[in-house]
Amino acid sequence: MTFSIHGLAVARGIAIGRAVLVASSRVDVAHYFITPDQVASEIRRVAQARDAVVKEVRALQQSMSKDAPAEIAAVLEVHVMLLEDELLAEGIKHWIGERLYNAEWALTSQLEVVARQFDEMEDPYLRERKADLEQVVERVLRHMKGLPSALPTKRAAKPGSARQQDLLLEDQVDVPLVLVAHDLSPADMIQFKQSVFAGFVTDVGGKTSHTAIVARSLDIPAVVGARSASQWVRQDDWVIIDGDQGVMIVDPSAIILAEYEFKRRQADLERERLTRLRHTPALSLDGQRVELLANIELPDDSEQALAVGAVGVGLFRSEFLFMGHDGNCPTKKSSTTPIWRLYKA
Repeated sequence: MTFSIHGLAVARGIAIGRAVLVASSRVDVAHYFITPDQVASEIRRVAQARDAVVKEVRALQQSMSKDAPAEIAAVLEVHVMLLEDELLAEGIKHWIGERLYNAEWALTSQLEVVARQFDEMEDPYLRERKADLEQVVERVLRHMKGLPSALPTKRAAKPGSARQQDLLLEDQVDVPLVLVAHDLSPADMIQFKQSVFAGFVTDVGGKTSHTAIVARSLDIPAVVGARSASQWVRQDDWVIIDGDQGVMIVDPSAIILAEYEFKRRQADLERERLTRLRHTPALSLDGQRVELLANIELPDDSEQALAVGAVGVGLFRSEFLFMGHDGNCPTKKSSTTPIWRLYKA
């Protein structure tokens, strides 16, 4: 039966394929009290898991290809900063030392304390950073339990069943896959870029979440905040992601599938047509010049902005310079000179 699930449109485009479900990766946490002589070992257990996760994230940063979006590296740097934050570490020590909570219980208790602080922030972008905190804590918990990453990178074999959708797209040797998950972390996104997925849908997330930001930088159709999408979709269902409208259509009929396949091809043609106009002066019908500006995170983004016809910077997210400083704060010369030269003579 065909039905639709609505969420937030965060990355344009249409993706059609079979669903690959990633079950909610929330780790079950045991709650029990320890004895005073176990305090030191529990604190050490959390510290070791945190250090191991920091090492893993650093390794991910090193393994990233040169063409990977700068946003992913910056977001990973944010995760390292959260892992090494003293507020998180000291709070965990308090719950273990004063309340005699076991390590996992202490970690989730401090998560709730810090998460409430994010909820009280007025800026929506900063409020979304709570999701980053939850992701790093979950990563530590998974490491403590010896659990692997939940994101699949290869397609599982599909039992053959001749359906109308299969016959309609039978000319495609590799049927596209669409990822449906509760949430995706930046580390997941790196694997995503290296996988065969054509788009994704998540239950949670907002337009300023890092998942949405990275999706736009990768230029892949995405819908976030679809609530219980991962519970309604079954493994291997045919799905359509409409990243323009923020809708996912599950088990579409052959007619709907054909309609969206036509829309997808038309969109590709339209983008190709617009590409040929990228260096044409932007003028209104009455001759008024319109400046097309690009939003960037790092100076290197200026090259891509120029390539698509931008004449300047509209929004420079300067915080990304500090997120990826690698121990050296950016200088005035390194952080501004390439940017303001975006304006053409």
